[in-house]
Amino acid sequence: MSNSEYYKDKICVVTGGNSGIGYALCEELLKRGADVYMLGRNPKKVADAAEQLSSYKDRIHTLIADVTNQKQVENAINDAVKEASRIDFLFNNAGIGGTLPYDNATLDDWKTIIDTNTWSVIYGVHTAVPIMLEQGSGHIINTSSVAGIVPFPFQGLYALTKFGVTGFTECLRYEYAEKGLHFSTICPGNIATPIFKKTIDGKEHEEAKIPEDAYPADKAAEYILDKVANKQGVIVVPEQPQTDLWKGYVLGDEKIEELLMQMAHDRRIAYEEKGTYF
Repeated sequence: MSNSEYYKDKICVVTGGNSGIGYALCEELLKRGADVYMLGRNPKKVADAAEQLSSYKDRIHTLIADVTNQKQVENAINDAVKEASRIDFLFNNAGIGGTLPYDNATLDDWKTIIDTNTWSVIYGVHTAVPIMLEQGSGHIINTSSVAGIVPFPFQGLYALTKFGVTGFTECLRYEYAEKGLHFSTICPGNIATPIFKKTIDGKEHEEAKIPEDAYPADKAAEYILDKVANKQGVIVVPEQPQTDLWKGYVLGDEKIEELLMQMAHDRRIAYEEKGTYF
C-alpha cells in the first residue's frame, strides 16, 4: 500500500485544524484522498480555514469544540462518527507553547497549558479508542514536540505536557498493537507556524519572530503523513538536526549538554534584560 492509499477515502479528525501544522495536515490529507473533519474552537476561524480548502468540496467538514472541554471533544468526535459511520484517524494536534522562567509561572499558567496540551489528548483518545476497537482498526496521532523528548531550559511547563504526550502515546502503541490500533507521536522542531507569537495566556506578540531555520509547515505535513503511513512511533520533524540532538541528549553527549547549558544561560540573560525570551 502506498502512502497515499493509506489515507484514501478514510475519515480523519484533526484538532487545531484551522492553523499551523493542523491546517497543513488537513490540506495534505485532502490531497491524499481522505475525508477531513477540521476541528477548532473559533467558528469564524474554522470556517475561513475550511473555505480555503473548498476546492475539495464535500470532503472537507468542520467541527467546533474547545479541546479543554471533555464533553465538547466527545460530542465533536461522535458527531463525525455519526455522519461518516467511522473514524479511521484522529490527529490530536491542538496545543499551545510556553517558554518562561519557572519562577514566573502561575498556577493558572500550569492549568491552561496542561488542559490544552495534555487533557485535550486524553479526551480525544478516551473517546476514539472504544470506537476504533469496535471497528477493529484505527490510527491515533498525537502531537508532542522535540521539547517532549529533549528538556529545553525555560520550557518546564511545556515539557511536562509534551513529555507526557510522548510517553502516553508510546505506551498505547505497544498496548494496542495486537488489537488493530496504531499510535504515533509527532515531535516537531521549529516549524513555521503562529505558535511562536503566542504566550500561554493566549496573547499575540507581533515582535516575536518565527525562527529563520523554521521548517515549512506543508513540508512537515508531507513528511509526517509518510511516516504515519509506515506506522512509525515517534516522528521527529524535521528529522535533522533534531534526531541527533535527541540521541545526543539520551546518550549523554557532552556537546549536547554544553548546548543546553548555553541555551539556559542565553535565555536567562534575555529575561533579565528584556523580560522575555524573544
